[in-house]
Amino acid sequence: MSEEKKEPTGQPPEQETTQASASETEQTEAKEAEPKKDEKARKESKKREKTYTLTREQMEAAELAAKQLTAVTDQFTRLTAEYDNYRKRTTKEKESIYQDAKADTVTPFLAVYDNLERAMKTEGDEDSPHKKGLEMIFNQYREVLNKLGVTEMEALGQPFDPNRHNAVMHVDDENLGENVVADVYQAGFVMGDKVLRFATVRVAN
Repeated sequence: MSEEKKEPTGQPPEQETTQASASETEQTEAKEAEPKKDEKARKESKKREKTYTLTREQMEAAELAAKQLTAVTDQFTRLTAEYDNYRKRTTKEKESIYQDAKADTVTPFLAVYDNLERAMKTEGDEDSPHKKGLEMIFNQYREVLNKLGVTEMEALGQPFDPNRHNAVMHVDDENLGENVVADVYQAGFVMGDKVLRFATVRVAN
């Protein structure tokens, strides 16, 4: 009889047993490693959440530092407010000094305005070069005053205001109301809210 030859169809039983044991070992090691990772994570979390105990001296030092910080913050706030007030006050003072200086400079030139105005009212040939030249000078002078913020106050027909008008005469006039400016002898001027010169007037009734 001829013997049949059997070909090996797989790995040797010993090798298969070895592989199975290695797989089981890996699974066991993996299972054992998981609790270790969890424990390590918990320890790290505890480290982050670790609290510290302070002595009484340390607590007092911390409270003192907090009070000092509050005091410094309050002082800084007050200094900031004081500086802002100082800046606004000095700006206002500078503006006031400038306005006063401008008023003191302009006031003497108002007499020139009076003379030009009187010259304009004199009788003469309206077509003469002298009269026209004088009119041009007067208009130019008035424009210069307007650019400086100086304007002639309205007085004629207005109620008498002792803060703006200087009454030198009274007259009875039935056509005018009580304490109404009847005539203006000398024009008054203002620069903004500041009176440069009172208007010299005659008051009715």
